Amino acid sequence: MRIPVRLLPALALLAAPFAGAQTAPARQDPAMLRQVVEQFLTTQSAGLPGEVSISVTPVDPRLNLAACVALEPFLPAGSRVWGKTTVGVRCSVPAPWTVYVSAMVQVNGQYVASAAPLAQGQTVQKADLTMMKGDLTALPAGILTDANQAVGRTVVASLKAGTPLRQDALRAQQAIQQGQVVRVVSGGAGFKVSAEAKALGNAADGQTVQARTQAGQVVSGTARMGGIVEVGY
Repeated sequence: MRIPVRLLPALALLAAPFAGAQTAPARQDPAMLRQVVEQFLTTQSAGLPGEVSISVTPVDPRLNLAACVALEPFLPAGSRVWGKTTVGVRCSVPAPWTVYVSAMVQVNGQYVASAAPLAQGQTVQKADLTMMKGDLTALPAGILTDANQAVGRTVVASLKAGTPLRQDALRAQQAIQQGQVVRVVSGGAGFKVSAEAKALGNAADGQTVQARTQAGQVVSGTARMGGIVEVGY
């Protein structure tokens, strides 16, 4: 069947939209981007001290990105899986592009607070502490989540009752003072020796300190309560 020449232009116009539809590249589904970010944050937040809640901001549906073969989520420099954060998603094939998606990671868990007012220099006892529950990401950095982290330490500055305890609000009790006569102990498989020495600095329990033995030898070890310096070999 021959088509009259006068009808060819009209047929070409009718076929054009269908041809364009066949060649137009597929667009990346914004919902998939959001899902990838949520899965990434779920994996990265595993092990945080509390119940994790993740909220990902919807991706702008007007984004015109080529559909990606393999989406690669990542944390940009300066971002972390804590509180308000940003996750990057990059694509290499078939076309390179990168987008950034905002999210909120909340961690509801228990933290340590003062059960009563604590005075500067006071040694913290277990009775001085209470456990409270809240969003840990909304609290100051370095918040304590285990009461044993505070017991036996001294208060740097006076605190009101109900104050969340941070690591920098407490310091380890001083175990050794400079000039103090200490006992250096060391041991190994089948032996243990000790000797008197003089501490060359101050140190809290668990810190490294140097001491000079009666023979003039300078050794380094771990300070322990009771004037003990543990030296490992």
